[in-house]
Amino acid sequence: MDAVVLALDSFKSSIGAADAVAALRDGWISVDPHREITLLPMADGGEGTLDAFAAAVPGAERVPVTVTGPEGDRIAASWLLLPPASDAPDGTAVVELASTSGIELLGSPSRLRPLDADTRGFGEAIAAALAHGVSRLVLGIGSSASTDGGTGMLSALGARFTDAASRPIPPGGRGLGSLSSADLTGLPALPAGGVTVLTDVTNPLRGDLGAAAVFGPQKGAGPDEIALLDAGLGRLAALVDVDPGTPGAGAAGGTGFGLIAWGARLVPGADAVAELIGLPAAVGAASVVVAGEGSFDGQSAAGKAPDLVRALARAAGVPVALVAGRIAADADVSDFADAVSLTELAGSGEASLSDPARWLFAAGAELARRLA
Repeated sequence: MDAVVLALDSFKSSIGAADAVAALRDGWISVDPHREITLLPMADGGEGTLDAFAAAVPGAERVPVTVTGPEGDRIAASWLLLPPASDAPDGTAVVELASTSGIELLGSPSRLRPLDADTRGFGEAIAAALAHGVSRLVLGIGSSASTDGGTGMLSALGARFTDAASRPIPPGGRGLGSLSSADLTGLPALPAGGVTVLTDVTNPLRGDLGAAAVFGPQKGAGPDEIALLDAGLGRLAALVDVDPGTPGAGAAGGTGFGLIAWGARLVPGADAVAELIGLPAAVGAASVVVAGEGSFDGQSAAGKAPDLVRALARAAGVPVALVAGRIAADADVSDFADAVSLTELAGSGEASLSDPARWLFAAGAELARRLA
């Protein structure tokens, strides 16, 4: 029987990847009920990474944990335990910054904390996974609420960041302004299988393309706060033996920098997720593949998940279709066998955003009719 692989990324601020592929599948089978359909939700390290692995990897187990959220309160979260493998005999832990220290946890723009949110909760979840005894860590670092250079995360793992009076600095980017000493000797050893960090960001730590300047505004930082945060990151860089210009050091408000200092390896998120969930093999065995994301535009060809799915399908000689919340005028969809915009199906962007599952169902049914 011909197989269809559904490999959509999340439709940000609308619907997660796991729910998106499920809705698309339901629409497809309403027209073509006997088709074999494989759900492989994609992610690049940001929001939805945990859900993507949970949906795609048989035997994955959510492990609950209570951590310090970006507002300083205790929140319920989880990390994901993947089954043992030859290169990770005690299992792999997937930990997501978005669900522990992410901007979505703040809920509304009025609750943004550009100077005071930090990454401690992310570090606490990593520490819990290490205490479980896993052989490998996979860390998704998209959707950060803070610009603390990863100091909150590293502090939760045993590092010490102090001011001139040897007192711990306050949490968040604000605390970096008083940073005088950084002691990383208390950090635990990396697990035997190492620490792989998933990110689609290649920005350096500082400067016009750095963490504060590029990503600070979306976290609520104005010009004066951006300058303060960038200066604080400079104080951190002067104390830690990592090149602040390293690609990805500015990811997640400088969390990439902190993870490099621990010894982690930063990799393109979508590529690593694809390998870990077995996407290349699934695409090679498929008759049709469907890629997608919320907004497909000219930048979507720059290493984003739909472009990766398209490249894998092209290499395997398998037709690939696209489903997107909107398809921008500058987007090149000529390589896709078909392309469906939820905005066009719904009649407007507002309508598609108000009920994305409904319109993904409609998109699945439409593709089944067109590609049958």
